[in-house]
Amino acid sequence: MSNEKELPEAAKEEELKIEAEVTPEIQETPTEEVPVPQSEVQEDLSAELQKKLEQAEQKAAENWDRAMRLQAEMENLKKRIQKDLESAHKYALESFAKELLAVLDSLELGLQAASGESSEVQKFREGSELTIKQFESVFTKFNIEVVNPIGQPFNPELHQAMAMQPSADAEPNSVLNVFQKGYVLNGRLLRPAMVVVAKAEEKPPENTPKIDEQA
Repeated sequence: MSNEKELPEAAKEEELKIEAEVTPEIQETPTEEVPVPQSEVQEDLSAELQKKLEQAEQKAAENWDRAMRLQAEMENLKKRIQKDLESAHKYALESFAKELLAVLDSLELGLQAASGESSEVQKFREGSELTIKQFESVFTKFNIEVVNPIGQPFNPELHQAMAMQPSADAEPNSVLNVFQKGYVLNGRLLRPAMVVVAKAEEKPPENTPKIDEQA
């Protein structure tokens, strides 16, 4: 009976021993991560940094170009404003000066019409001449210049031709007479001079038969 009890225990120990030997072989082996080569990581990082650098440089170039255009526009605006201010200062008297010209014309016409040797006429002439000189002094002070081009070549920018007249003495296209003097303010025309322009005399045809007055 003792041998029957001992046999199962010996078999159990043998079975446990076999399980202990087999178990490590059937256990799952833990998976190991495959290391990424360091060179590939550096290449990816370098490419990304290069891309970001190019984007930053492009953005900086765009901002610089925009800043340069804005600065140029500001400079142009500044120049235009300065030019407008200078023009306003130069030509602020333009309308007023044109009104004064009408008064001066009346004085000169009155002086031309004043004839006679009476004391009243002489006083009128002296007073008119003095007033005209005062006008001329004020015009000189404010850079208003007279245009009186007798004998000068006709200039369409400063003169207005009222008529053309043949002349044997004057050069063709020169000013023979001035109906009304012109004026300029700081180089800008206030009023053109109204003039008569010379032209060459018309010669009779050489082949025209002469009339025998004694016939």
